[in-house]
Amino acid sequence: MKKILVILNVLLLIAVAGKAQFVMSGKIEYARKINVHAQMEDMEENEWMQKIKSQIPKFSTAYFDMMFDSGRVSYKPGTRETENAIRMFGSGPATDNIVYTDLSAKNVKSLKTVYEQKYLVQDSLRKLQWKEKDEIRIIAGYKCHKAVSIICDTVYVVAFYAEDIPVSGGPEMFGGLPGMILELAVPRLHTTWVATKVDLKLPAATDFTIPEKGKKTTQKELNETIKSSFKDWGKMAERNVWWVAL
Repeated sequence: MKKILVILNVLLLIAVAGKAQFVMSGKIEYARKINVHAQMEDMEENEWMQKIKSQIPKFSTAYFDMMFDSGRVSYKPGTRETENAIRMFGSGPATDNIVYTDLSAKNVKSLKTVYEQKYLVQDSLRKLQWKEKDEIRIIAGYKCHKAVSIICDTVYVVAFYAEDIPVSGGPEMFGGLPGMILELAVPRLHTTWVATKVDLKLPAATDFTIPEKGKKTTQKELNETIKSSFKDWGKMAERNVWWVAL
């Protein structure tokens, strides 16, 4: 009986210790890495395109910061300088998105720039059908579980989320998992977001503000606007829709 009580006490201590590790607020830095050469190969290649590709780095990496607490998530361009920044046709979709997600009210507000035009997207939280997979990775010191889903009917998305950060958020407008997404991949965009560090700190109220300068719209309306505006761009038109859908 005494041995059983000792075992129960040890298990209780482990459980308490595990709960004590839960992170409910802080700051996360994400490195967004784009395989620029692979993106160019998806376009209609020609001699000019091949020449440009031979003159630019294969990857471009930008950094984004996220502040979060138990009910709010704020994602925006970070202070670290972009590595090998490549903007061939001006400021493309998702270059400098700012996203504020109110988990308690179940709504999202995002300032998105699409080729110099600003849109203020206001909508309810996106509901993705996530499927859990049997794969685990350690990312920024946290044990993360794999899940997959689809956006825009056909675009595959892979996420790794940390249950020890039980806030249902992630890069851009992604969330809906029982933990913070610390790694995200959209293979058809040849792009990944990976958390480089998690700082334990209390966010300030100003961390959850967002500029309200932009044409007000919903995500569905913005998708339709992009489809219509870029209908003559061939493969780039569909790709632009995927970018603004993030």
